[in-house]
Amino acid sequence: MKIFRSFYPDEYKDSTYVIDFQEYYNRGYRGILFDVDNTLVPHGAPEDERVIKLFKHLKEIGFKTCLISNNKEYRVKPFADKLGTKYIYDAHKPSKKSYNKAFDVLGTDKDETMFVGDQIFTDVFGANRVNMYTILVKPIHPKEEIQIVLKRYLEKIVLWTYRRELRKSNK
Repeated sequence: MKIFRSFYPDEYKDSTYVIDFQEYYNRGYRGILFDVDNTLVPHGAPEDERVIKLFKHLKEIGFKTCLISNNKEYRVKPFADKLGTKYIYDAHKPSKKSYNKAFDVLGTDKDETMFVGDQIFTDVFGANRVNMYTILVKPIHPKEEIQIVLKRYLEKIVLWTYRRELRKSNK
């Protein structure tokens, strides 16, 4: 349905941790924006060995990274500091302002920067509004705040139409 297309990701993956980031670097991407909760770690969880290893790998490849979160600074800053990455807190996603700010922070533009997040109506929609490449990942953990749980029901409708259109286009 055309009405949902602004919410469609460019790709949908099972996890951030199955993405072949080297492939994207080879395709010309140089910056990656990440959501934090349920994209990199379970909601509210501290950094873990898996995310630390991922960010080390991304730096070795040559990526510039930035966390872009609607959370407050007390949640995002310590997380970003442990990963050695830039961050934007209280981002008001899906507002375009923080995505554009992230390009300035990284020194990249929208055509060489991608976004990885777990929510359609904030992460993907916001990144699509600035015309950047988006990867939606499945949430790491089902325990979420009530307002997110409610949005997940609407996301299921969008994902159903997204998958249906993908199947039609692959015939």
